Amino acid sequence: MSLELISLENIQEFAHQYGYWAIFLGILLENLGLPIPGETVTLVGGFLAGSDELNYWLVLSVAVTGAVIGANCGYWVGKLGGWPFLLRIGKIFRISEERLLNIKEQFSQNAAKAVFFGRFFALLRIFAAPLAGIAEMPFGKFFAYNLAGATAWASLMVTLAFFAGKVISLEQLVAWVSQFAIVAVLILAALIFVPIWLESRQVKRAAEE
Repeated sequence: MSLELISLENIQEFAHQYGYWAIFLGILLENLGLPIPGETVTLVGGFLAGSDELNYWLVLSVAVTGAVIGANCGYWVGKLGGWPFLLRIGKIFRISEERLLNIKEQFSQNAAKAVFFGRFFALLRIFAAPLAGIAEMPFGKFFAYNLAGATAWASLMVTLAFFAGKVISLEQLVAWVSQFAIVAVLILAALIFVPIWLESRQVKRAAEE
């Protein structure tokens, strides 16, 4: 199932029909790695709370709960079977085990930040938890940062939709948040890959000299 098949209208209809369960399951399934637009689901929940169809605190509670449970499952998938799977993927793309170990070590050093701030980036929201498991981040530490990140992210999304939905349409709100998310991903990619590119150039120059 692709994201295009899950329209805003479908999500609204599902939320109208199943209420809090729709929000909980949508966010849970996204965190389990399925292509569900969890951000949109959360915005719809906040919007419905703002129009008094749902309760704000219950929407926030189920959003946080779904995010935490889904990410916890992702963590254990990564911890129990993620590394062998990653090695197989590495062989397909000709990435050495040494290189993968180096990436694993780098992620391990920044795992807490990735788990917390990854909530605000669509791809990281899906992959941060399994990667934390692969990096063998202690579960207690993971749980604390996962809960904090889920609470911060859900609070922002639900509250934004709760108040903004009173003055603009849900379609416009989702469009603005989606545009911001794209810009945020581009900035994140630049912060990750530009230093790597600069470092590789320096190494190449040093080797030539």
